[in-house]
Amino acid sequence: MGDRIEEWATEVAEAELHSTLPRRWAHTQGVADRAFDVGRFLGQDADLLVAAATLHDIGYAPRLAATGFHPLDGARLLRDEHRADQRLVRLVANHSFALLEAEERGLQEELATEFPLLDQPLLVDTLVYCAMTTTPDGDRTTAQDRVAEIVSRYGDGSVVGRFIRRAAPEIFASVERVEAALAAQPR
Repeated sequence: MGDRIEEWATEVAEAELHSTLPRRWAHTQGVADRAFDVGRFLGQDADLLVAAATLHDIGYAPRLAATGFHPLDGARLLRDEHRADQRLVRLVANHSFALLEAEERGLQEELATEFPLLDQPLLVDTLVYCAMTTTPDGDRTTAQDRVAEIVSRYGDGSVVGRFIRRAAPEIFASVERVEAALAAQPR
């Protein structure tokens, strides 16, 4: 894959998000930067992580919002319009415990059938880590503050508020596993 997939991912995400959703684009850039910084310990999958981080929120683009569930809408774009790598598409579809939100939306079976969870736990955890330690403006934060910000922005009773509260223990566990993996890396 290499630099080419990272460049392609940036072009696609920028085309979909930059002008229509500038704050989402700022978040996307921050998540991608975070992935670039921490992904080296994934070896040959580091470029896949950066591409997934760059594309993880592409489904928010207004022209793509078929279901209103951004992981599913984004994954379908990548699969159907771009014929993207299957692992990349599955990472985007399932980022940040999307199956839990899909359940809240009545889309769990659809998501799980079309885009099964990738069986690479550390890669999946690292994408969660990058997304959930980056603010909406692209700055670094803690996972606890990010979850609180999401609940505050969407509201406790919203679909996203309910989902993120359910997912929080899993998100925090993913972040802890990645932080442990990073700490174990030689300096």
